[in-house]
Amino acid sequence: MKKTYNIIVLLAFLGLCWSCQEDENVVLQQPESFVLNVPKYASGIYDLKNTETIEFTTSQPDYGFTAVAIYSVEVSLTNDFADYVTLPGSYTTAKFAINAADLALALVGMHGITDESAYPADPHPLYVRLSSKLNEKNVGQVYSNVITLPQVKGYFALDPMVMPENMYLIGNVAGNWSWDGATEMIPVWGTPGKFWAMQYLGKTGDGDNAQIKFNTAKAWDGNEFGFGQATLGAESATLAGVTDAGGNFGIGNPGWYIAVVTTTINGRDYDYAVDFYPPNVQLQGQTAGGNWDTTDEKYRFTVPALSLGADASFVSPAFTNTGEVRASIKLPGQEWWHTEFLVFNGVFIPRGAGDDQERVTGNAGQRLYINFTARTGKIE
Repeated sequence: MKKTYNIIVLLAFLGLCWSCQEDENVVLQQPESFVLNVPKYASGIYDLKNTETIEFTTSQPDYGFTAVAIYSVEVSLTNDFADYVTLPGSYTTAKFAINAADLALALVGMHGITDESAYPADPHPLYVRLSSKLNEKNVGQVYSNVITLPQVKGYFALDPMVMPENMYLIGNVAGNWSWDGATEMIPVWGTPGKFWAMQYLGKTGDGDNAQIKFNTAKAWDGNEFGFGQATLGAESATLAGVTDAGGNFGIGNPGWYIAVVTTTINGRDYDYAVDFYPPNVQLQGQTAGGNWDTTDEKYRFTVPALSLGADASFVSPAFTNTGEVRASIKLPGQEWWHTEFLVFNGVFIPRGAGDDQERVTGNAGQRLYINFTARTGKIE
């Protein structure tokens, strides 16, 4: 009995010691600084246009215990860091390399250069320090010493051009020239920069023809474009009777249209092509007699009369079979499923640039109703 008691006491004592040791290990000490080492080749010229990366090494701040520090690189044109830029990315090892292109891009902004001819031709000093922290809430944040790279030669670096992710259609029949009511166009799957929208382009309540223009943002920011600022296909111009309406696309033949914007990158600019197509919406697959990629009028939705206005539904023919409901528009050069859509719980949801959608089953004899303006729908 005595031996058992002694063992219990010993185990309790060891547990207490271990607990104390654990408590000691997690006590955070706030260091005052830590060491960023001067790179081996710091005295040479860092020609950023002909350099891929710049390597740095550091010693971990003394937080009182072993921890994974998160390092960020900060650079300045003055050693007092009155103005500085934090470079993209973070690092968790004591040896890492920054992207020279990221540094070159930061330098353009730090110099305040907007014209290539004004960029400094000669190398100049650059001051570097690290910021260290233990998490995204900046626990344990501390700065290293400042080191000098005496000769850094930048260049007029610019952000890479990327395709717009959004496109909006605005007009006197789409938001009444308010971006709050503008139509958000739908990305075409697998074709960055290409967007579509089924759009009511009938007359306004005052009897005026529809006028529209486009922008990648819901704002009057100077990037909006209309007639004369985009290429318009000849067939589209004839179909919709498009004319220049004070810089807007004026629709001379009122109706429902599939409006399509295609973006290309031309140097530092975007070029846009605008097309208008007939408002053909198709059932596909099992509920369309088992036909896929069909444009057969037999499986085409009825188009609402213009007299009903924008808030009206397209209605499919009766489903030929019980099965998965699939529907789409069809654009030249695109597979049907690049522009497909479904209805979930009364909401119209296009596939857009996303993954394959969940499946919805319809019964033979039912129909699919789509309100493209309100983005609603139903199967009944």
